[in-house]
Amino acid sequence: MLRIARERAPAATFLQGDALALPFADESFERVLTAHFYGHLGEADRLAFLAETRRVADELVVVDSALREEVAPVEVQERILNDGSRWDIYKRYFTPDELSAELGGGTVLFAGRWFVIAQARVGRL
Repeated sequence: MLRIARERAPAATFLQGDALALPFADESFERVLTAHFYGHLGEADRLAFLAETRRVADELVVVDSALREEVAPVEVQERILNDGSRWDIYKRYFTPDELSAELGGGTVLFAGRWFVIAQARVGRL
């Protein structure tokens, strides 16, 4: 993925890192944005991720899957990759208010059928 990204945007800087131990100094950013990642984290990893975002940024914006009637709030799903490998993944779906509350309160920016977006002040105020 990084090779393809570098080919497509040669002037950009790309870094591979661990979201639970972000490779950035304290207060490096104004905002952290995550899309369809947060809902795959178990509780301990969610807490670690939130602690890291508080350390590096003032604000967190999370885009993730909306809870709908046809899905359970928490599922284990099988994913089959192009190479034929199979993986079980943890998946959560959120109501807008639940996601906002879990992030420590904040603003619901979007509440749709397929995804929700919540914004929270997480760092230094």
